[in-house]
Amino acid sequence: MKKTLIFFGHGRNRFLGVLLLVVFNVCTIRAHQLNVSDTLQSNELQEVEIISTRATASTPIAFTNLSKEQIGKYNNGQDLTYLMSGTPSVVTTSDAGGGIGYTTLRVRGTDGTRINVTVNGIPMNDAESHNVFWVNMPDLASSLQDVQIQRGAGTSTNGSGAFGASLNMRTTRANATPYAEFHGSYGSFQTHKETFKVGSGLINDHWMFNARLSNIGTKGYIDRASVGMKSFYLQGGYYNENTSVEVLSFGGQEETYHAWNYASKEEMEQHNSRRYNSCGYMYTDEFGFEHFYDDQTDNYTQIHYQLLANHRFSPSWNLNVGLHYTKGDGYYQEYKTNRKLVEYGLSPFVYDNQTVKKSDLVRKKAMDNGFGGGIFSLTYRNKQSTTTLGGGLNRYEGEHYGNVLWVKNYIGNADPNKEYYRNQGNKNDGNLYVKTQYEFWKGVSAYADLQYRHITYTINGTNDKWYGDAPQQLCIDKKFNFFNPKVGLNWQISPKHRTYASFSVAHKEPTRNNYTDGYLTQHPKAERLHDYELGYQYEDTYWHAGINLYYMDYKDQLVLTGELNEIGEAVAANVPQSYRLGMELSAGLKLPCGFSWSANATLSRNRIRNFQETLYGYDEEWNELPPLQINHGSTHIAFSPEFIGNNLLEYEHKGFSIGLQSQYVSEQYMSNADVDAHKLDAYFVNNLHLSYTFKPYKLKSVKVGASIYNLFNEEYENNGWASSDYTGSLNAQGQPTLNIRNNYTGYAAQAGTHVMGHLSIAF
Repeated sequence: MKKTLIFFGHGRNRFLGVLLLVVFNVCTIRAHQLNVSDTLQSNELQEVEIISTRATASTPIAFTNLSKEQIGKYNNGQDLTYLMSGTPSVVTTSDAGGGIGYTTLRVRGTDGTRINVTVNGIPMNDAESHNVFWVNMPDLASSLQDVQIQRGAGTSTNGSGAFGASLNMRTTRANATPYAEFHGSYGSFQTHKETFKVGSGLINDHWMFNARLSNIGTKGYIDRASVGMKSFYLQGGYYNENTSVEVLSFGGQEETYHAWNYASKEEMEQHNSRRYNSCGYMYTDEFGFEHFYDDQTDNYTQIHYQLLANHRFSPSWNLNVGLHYTKGDGYYQEYKTNRKLVEYGLSPFVYDNQTVKKSDLVRKKAMDNGFGGGIFSLTYRNKQSTTTLGGGLNRYEGEHYGNVLWVKNYIGNADPNKEYYRNQGNKNDGNLYVKTQYEFWKGVSAYADLQYRHITYTINGTNDKWYGDAPQQLCIDKKFNFFNPKVGLNWQISPKHRTYASFSVAHKEPTRNNYTDGYLTQHPKAERLHDYELGYQYEDTYWHAGINLYYMDYKDQLVLTGELNEIGEAVAANVPQSYRLGMELSAGLKLPCGFSWSANATLSRNRIRNFQETLYGYDEEWNELPPLQINHGSTHIAFSPEFIGNNLLEYEHKGFSIGLQSQYVSEQYMSNADVDAHKLDAYFVNNLHLSYTFKPYKLKSVKVGASIYNLFNEEYENNGWASSDYTGSLNAQGQPTLNIRNNYTGYAAQAGTHVMGHLSIAF
């Protein structure tokens, strides 16, 4: 029998191929000796199923499902984003360097503002920034039933447009038996996690309750990048044969020290540390010691409420309804040096016989927002087709305001909590979709998904930016109407073979920052995506493999071009044409002896066509020069590595479990100008997980284990920022000429080898 070994990484890991070969032969022999029979006893209940936005095995798109068991296996403290990092085309980042706190997720190179996230079909993306701040939902992973990651435009969903992926999460389902669990972890950087979970089981054949409390904290790998997070989950439900109703609430409170400045290579060398953090810098004393502000923190509380109902009228007709409300309230404060007092509504003052117009100060930026609405889906099924009519209507109201808490040496009448700006954003977002899947020939089905989405968005008030001699006035009033059609074909060639093809159109409105940081008199346009997908999958008892080809063609994608607005803020501008072209490969093996192997890889080409960069500059005497326009032709899209590879080896036997996760990410640019000085280097990271589960007297189970992250102590950065300006002069015609290009970068350094021990007890 011919055997092919697939692995990623450096030569030091070639032993994995040999290990795979040996274990495969052992397991093949044992597979013929084992005859495993499982008997499952379950209660037939009509559970809440908000699944109209989910893909199924016959939907012609690329997606990956993560089960509750897969999520829980390595859920020992790191954020949910890191638990998804082994899936195809996914790259994660961490400000604090250890995967806890402010973490982000990119899929196919697209950032969080372009990834649609829902929980039980309810939108989770912030209505204005379009981002999901995972730090506000700590340990949500411990209350999830499963996650579906759709790559590309995906199926019609609720909330912001999917421009790279959709994450569809479902919370814990009904559990017929009572339970109580404790999960605790402790490790490097004083990282800890404590989670308590209880469930009532089924009461009187109809009622069920679940609850969770979690506490997570770390000092962080980066200096002072401490994180403290608390969260809860409460759920109650009523179930009978045809109707179910669930009420649930979950949320969290976080306090995180800023680590988002990142450090340049020069700063790392100057301080002889990759852990250097400039956030909160106040001054350097006469002995050369730097002093930092203790309360340079982000503080936020976010609580979600959901009411979910499902009714089955008949075997063919099913109705889902969901109502929701999210309350968010928080702020961050920071020490700012040498700031113009007038920009904070303060008057100059005389100190030590000098008129002070600039001074150090502490400011607080806060927000208070509410987001609520409803979703529904009505589904009809028969032997040949499934048709769903669905949609949602949501309303967001958010207050943004800032206060000055303290001014150095200030003399005068200063309110210790002086407000210096306030504005309000209001957004209405409604969508209606109809989708159908019809099997017109045995194994061959057609898919159509038509969505109409309408958005109104207003921002009114004063901005935190100063323009001329007064705060910038915001008066944004925008309306968008989007039609997003999707069509495709699926062919189930045989029980083991499937192929599919699809074409989708998606639109996305600009974010709040695109307006507030953009030109005062010129607003960005909406973005459009044409997504083409073609795939093949094979699956049998032990093996599975697949390939997905995609071409994502963007019109008016918003990217940083180097331009600055009237007050010197970076502008994201529409570029006429850009695209992502790629191939996603996956393969896996699972044998009865307890050994499993899975791997995936993404090879891609991500380009902006005819990218034009704007550079601002100065002459040698620091006199400002006119901006330079540089046409670079075709360039890489920032933060889009052209190769991502994941490998996972696992073995389980009589309670013992070992897993080795590996990820390789190729080099990537941090700007769109193809400047080598703006590159993030490639990195290859391995994590080793060990555990042992046993069943002592009167306990369901006890699990003890340890995780060794970054096993081979790779020195790497997975995020950062980059910018440029130029030093030049004026030629005889008065035109600027570039003499020197000045490049600036900051890097999010990640922790070397670090360890986490964990203990789980199920009662």
